[in-house]
Amino acid sequence: MYDFRPDAALGKPELYRQLTDAAAALTEGERDGIANMANVAALVWEYLPDLNWAGFYRTVGGELVLGPFAGRPACIRIPFGQGVCGAAAASATTQLVPDVHAFPGHIACDAASRSELVVPVVRDDAVIAVIDLDSPSPARFDAEDAAGVEALAAMLASRI
Repeated sequence: MYDFRPDAALGKPELYRQLTDAAAALTEGERDGIANMANVAALVWEYLPDLNWAGFYRTVGGELVLGPFAGRPACIRIPFGQGVCGAAAASATTQLVPDVHAFPGHIACDAASRSELVVPVVRDDAVIAVIDLDSPSPARFDAEDAAGVEALAAMLASRI
């Protein structure tokens, strides 16, 4: 049994270090990328406060396809370059969006989402997936969140 519980008093850098360590422990030795994404989505959902969606979109045939997640039902396919996830996939760069309603071309899968953080997972110079976090709070994510999820994505690149 796995029982990873974050300490609410931790600062963000330490919280994300522990999250990445827990994700590494969960995915160690498992070859099935979908299983690993499922466990990590559940772990992120448990670790990070004030989320209404946490999960993955996988690169399949030149577009993003919904992967394992926690939260409300979501858009299934997103073309590269469209919305926050598509922008992250097309540019291979993190998208930190304090107000999704101000993001040109935002795709509203959940009307309750107000801010979003999307981090590409890159292997062999190709985006293989994105980690997508949504929050009902404006400006929920900051540079520390981006750095923490980028470290998580780097660790997962060879495991999904």
